[in-house]
Amino acid sequence: MANIVLNSKPFTVLVRPSIQEAENTVKEAVSKRKTIIVIGDCWVHYRGRASSKLEPGERILIIKEDGSLLVHRSVGYEPVNWQPPGCIFHIQVTDNSLEIRAVRRKPTESVAVFFDKIHMVSALSLVDSGEFSLYASEEDMQKAILLEPSLVEEGFKPISYEKKVEPGFVDVYGVDKDGNFVVVEIKRKTAGNEAVLQLAKYVDAIKSKVNRKVRGVLVAPNIAKGVQRLLVTLELDFKALDPKKCGRILKRSKTRKLETFFKKE
Repeated sequence: MANIVLNSKPFTVLVRPSIQEAENTVKEAVSKRKTIIVIGDCWVHYRGRASSKLEPGERILIIKEDGSLLVHRSVGYEPVNWQPPGCIFHIQVTDNSLEIRAVRRKPTESVAVFFDKIHMVSALSLVDSGEFSLYASEEDMQKAILLEPSLVEEGFKPISYEKKVEPGFVDVYGVDKDGNFVVVEIKRKTAGNEAVLQLAKYVDAIKSKVNRKVRGVLVAPNIAKGVQRLLVTLELDFKALDPKKCGRILKRSKTRKLETFFKKE
């Protein structure tokens, strides 16, 4: 058994502990709402809306300070068994095995993990106050604009997305408050001359098919040096849009699939 203290903050690590030592450590850590990691030979029983059994194997058990439990195999990012936050834990030794049971009351269900051999137990007091920033993709920016068209400009109303024209596909297609058609080209990173020329091709393709004014708006976090001059020359507009803002919009919205907004033309 090894007991390690780092930076005056207790990180307890037990290597190849006895079942009794592991039980004592896990019990104390659960009572203090610490993050717990147990690695060893285990099997798992689930009872609730259904029932399941996971046969013995070497796995990683994680208990978080919010009362959630996860059992991971050595491959894959998803847990093979889990319980959400707010569980009540029962830890005991039965038949020379350590039983860790996480019980949820509503709905009633439980996950019981049994260890008969333990390679390592660790109990950690973690501090995490970092803010999570979601960096949106171009598709995410597209979804955010469809959810909140005013991100492009006030009065903008989308008609379609991924509209097929001869040079390619228009990201978002709509009308402005004056009834003009608007072609929106989205770039997640700094937009250069190539993005402007691409937008100009889309605008020309739409102009050849309609008898109404067609505007082009380039949407990106920013534009490269010299691009503004090209935009003015081609009579195109630029709208600065931070992907992080789009990420926040999607995070607080229960985003539906794009097909729920429009039917592709």
